[in-house]
Formats: sequence, structure tokens, C-alpha cells
Amino acid sequence: MPMADNHHRPAPIPTGDVVSGDPPVPITVWPVPAPNRGETMSNAMGVRLVHNLTHPSDLVVDLTAGPQLARAVIAARRRSHLPVRPSGPAWRDATLIVTGWPPDPPTTPAVLLDRCRAGLLPGGCVAVLLPHGEVILPVDVIVAARTAGLAYLQHIVAADRPPLPGRHLHLDIHTDVLILTRSTTTQGSTTTQAGPADAG
Repeated sequence: MPMADNHHRPAPIPTGDVVSGDPPVPITVWPVPAPNRGETMSNAMGVRLVHNLTHPSDLVVDLTAGPQLARAVIAARRRSHLPVRPSGPAWRDATLIVTGWPPDPPTTPAVLLDRCRAGLLPGGCVAVLLPHGEVILPVDVIVAARTAGLAYLQHIVAADRPPLPGRHLHLDIHTDVLILTRSTTTQGSTTTQAGPADAG
């Protein structure tokens, strides 16, 4: 009988989806600071979302807590609805909608994401920011997104410390960002188009 191996081995680095996609979606690490208490994101996160997912003059809908996204929108010369609430007046022709989770005022993923799809231009994106460690909530959001006709495009993990080349470093992940997109074809089709810029 072989002897038991008592040497400690680190767990393998996870690859693939944190939340299963069909087909599997890429995972990107963004080294940005954690948000302050009561806010959705840091300034660096706001800048990255706006610059990676929009072009000048695009419309951004802000459903977040805190001024970070608004600052990024103004600095990048985008248009915006600021502030906007999920239960407020309807928006139209948005290229990017950004929301924290849970939303304020509270609503279900299905209600919010159905409204987001109705307000998006074809190829537009919804960025849903979730506190890292909520195991079930990302799955609920993905299921609701598919029901609303949104495709799961990318998973971004936001961490305080960036990974170092050649070293396996435990990341201080604080936020999961789910990027959803509206199909450029009719609802129910599996053909989608990425947002206006690479979310890498």
C-alpha cells in the first residue's frame, strides 16, 4: 500500500468561469482599490469601466452609490443620466449601464435586467458589481440576464494587489464585475456582439 503524502501542496490556480457561461467567458483581473464603505466602486474602477466599454458621446446610465462613475463619465466626455434609480423614468439608447448589487431601491435581478435590456442599444453592456464571496448571487444574476435576453460576456475580478509575473499570488479580490451585453440580433438568438471596446 503506498504511503500517504504528508507534504503540503498549494491548490491549483483556478481557470475558466467563476460563474459558468455557455460558451465559457474569459476572466480578467483588474488591479484597482476597493470601494469605500457604502460606495459601489473606487475612482479607478469607474475610469476603467467607462474607457473600456464606451466611446466619446456614448450614453452611460449610473445606478451606483457614490460619485466615482459620474466623475469618470464627465472626464471622458460621455453623456449620462445622473443620478438614475431603477424605479425612475425610463432611459433609452444607453451604451453602458452600471449598477451595484443589491440595487437601491431593492428589486429583483429579473426586473432590473429586463429594464436594462430595454434601455440598451444593440451591442451595449450592463456592468453588475457584486461583493466578492457571494456564491449564489452571481448565478442568480446570470440566470436573470439570460431570461431578459442579455448574454454573459465577461467576468472581471477586481483585486487590491495585481498578480506578479512568474509568481502565484493570492489575490485580494473585493469585487466581481459581470459584464452582460444585449445581442445585436433579435431576442432569443445566440449571436452576440461585444461592447464598443475590449474589457480587458
